[in-house]
Amino acid sequence: MSLIENERTKLVAAALNNSAVATIVTAVIGPIAGALYGFGSSAPNRYWFLIGALWFLIGIGLHYLGQLALGRLRE
Repeated sequence: MSLIENERTKLVAAALNNSAVATIVTAVIGPIAGALYGFGSSAPNRYWFLIGALWFLIGIGLHYLGQLALGRLRE
């Protein structure tokens, strides 16, 4: 694998990891902050925890895909 291919692999891994962070912040931390500060549209309902847990798992999955991409690096 050439140096260019390694850099492209790192770029893909970084993009996946950034998407994971954005997913977790938007879907989990954002609604928690909204509930703490009293924004009406983000008030928790009975499915709030399940939806947040699902998006958290999606974020973890994206992070794991980034790790898999880094596993393709070669000397």
